[in-house]
Amino acid sequence: MSALFNFFKLVQNENMKIYRRPRTYVMLGILLALIAAISIIGYFVDQNHTTSAWSMIMTEVMISYTLITVFTIIIASSGVADEFTSGTIKLLLIRPWTRSKILLSKYIAVLLYALGMVIVMLLFAIVLNLILFDAGDNTATDIISPLVSGSMAAYLIKYALLKYVSLIVTTTLAFMLATVSRSGALAIGLSLFLILGVNSFTPLLAALKYKWADYILFIHLDLTQYLNDTPLRDGSTMGFSIAVLAVYYAIFVALAWYVFKKRDVAA
Repeated sequence: MSALFNFFKLVQNENMKIYRRPRTYVMLGILLALIAAISIIGYFVDQNHTTSAWSMIMTEVMISYTLITVFTIIIASSGVADEFTSGTIKLLLIRPWTRSKILLSKYIAVLLYALGMVIVMLLFAIVLNLILFDAGDNTATDIISPLVSGSMAAYLIKYALLKYVSLIVTTTLAFMLATVSRSGALAIGLSLFLILGVNSFTPLLAALKYKWADYILFIHLDLTQYLNDTPLRDGSTMGFSIAVLAVYYAIFVALAWYVFKKRDVAA
């Protein structure tokens, strides 16, 4: 029990490193300001006030998840790399914690940061838009697509959860790159290129007529494609996509842990 308590203290220590830096609050401010700007502009543009609150919420959630992904990549990439750059990693390793626990605490802290950003984003977008716009009795069929059924609240929960799964995989990729390269800038740049750049070509990758294309990470990264029943590749299912993501996730985690445990911090 004491070991678990000590590990929680280690995670708390990593959380303090994240939240004592001004950039964390600047990122949160940018996120909330963007949501507020979209809602306020939408309110004044729609002079007849016919826009549904749920329509605005979904638009803002979709945009915000991209921004949260960028912010989380920055936090994940700098978490390990900055320790090596500043030399503080040596101070961590002389304490009575294994390398695995140190890396795990950093990883959990980053995931908690991402979860916190998502929760704040959802609450702020929902409350603000329910104040400015009429929620009405619109269903997911009215707002999203005729292929989707059920309430908008249920759709939003499913959408947010599936997007968070994608966010975890993306964060783990950035975390692994930072651990392997020990360079926050390289990890951030490469992660953003892979996620934002390559994602632009995902439809082209999905159109490839080769069997190996079924296993390309970026085709399966956005699980919300199954909410609208519009998979990027014919015959693909959510279960298969989750299995592919799980394999990539395991590879990213294993590689990060192996490199971190074997690395000579004096180098």
